[in-house]
Amino acid sequence: MVRQFTAALACAALIAAACGESEVPAPSEEEPATVNPMNEYGMTASNVFLYYADVDAATEFYTRTLGFAVAADYGFAKILRVGPSSFITLVDEEMGMHSASDPKTVAIALITDQLDEWWDYMKDQEVEMRSTSYNPVEGRPHHGFVAIDPEGYLLEFERFNEHAENEMLVPVLNETETIYPAEGASDVPPGLGFKATVVWFYYKDMPAIQAFYEEVMGFDLIVDQGWTKIYRISPSGYMGLVDEQRGMHNFTEKKAVTMSFWTDRIDDWYAYVSGHGDFEMRSEKVEETDRYRAFVAYDPEGYYLEWNVFKDAPDNETLHRMLRGEE
Repeated sequence: MVRQFTAALACAALIAAACGESEVPAPSEEEPATVNPMNEYGMTASNVFLYYADVDAATEFYTRTLGFAVAADYGFAKILRVGPSSFITLVDEEMGMHSASDPKTVAIALITDQLDEWWDYMKDQEVEMRSTSYNPVEGRPHHGFVAIDPEGYLLEFERFNEHAENEMLVPVLNETETIYPAEGASDVPPGLGFKATVVWFYYKDMPAIQAFYEEVMGFDLIVDQGWTKIYRISPSGYMGLVDEQRGMHNFTEKKAVTMSFWTDRIDDWYAYVSGHGDFEMRSEKVEETDRYRAFVAYDPEGYYLEWNVFKDAPDNETLHRMLRGEE
């Protein structure tokens, strides 16, 4: 029996037991080709799924060492909050769409105003560092350093500076709340936190993938670094497209990552995506469990894209409070 996962938090047994038929509007041939789904349907938060052989050890690292709070704990998957509306989800590879042994063709930038202090803290932790030094040269558009999580994912601690390249981004970041760990909940010193994430994906054909995310997905470019393009997809969540010839990763066919878009208009998104010729669908419908609704498609170079909405279930109470800004 072939396992089919149509949402990153679901396995075949879970779907078979919990899913009901979804009433999804059929794709309309009369829908105007010029519809911008980001403007029409929007996104409430961004998330990225990472896949682990030892999800409990990964959770210990992210909560104790980095201070991320657990927004929802499903056992085999842990949703962790990074910024006000940006999350990462750690998934047991036995229950997810990817294997922990697949290439980790992704990097996550953790955006902070306390970059110097994070370096002072991280360099003394028992964490593998890709960066052996930190030298914030004045005048550069951004500074950063890179650490490696327990199973090999790259974490880029980054600060965007006042610079012509960042003229649209910096004012937004200045208005974005920093999320600090709860006192005593981690090893992170007081006053250190994060305000946003950039999820970096790596591509062979940058002009084509830029056209896809701008013209098909409706993303607005907020930073153009030439060989990288950054888009804001939620109040504190960003997605970055990187030329694989210059980035920290090269293109790979398999990728141990899924990009997740949270939205209150999932049925509209499904009708748009499933009816648009530029998407290959993984999901035949919007799948449903007692915790969430979701569907999955692929981008042109094979990254998994998932749309989610979370129900008012007991397991999601903390997550909903976070999204409402209540904790």
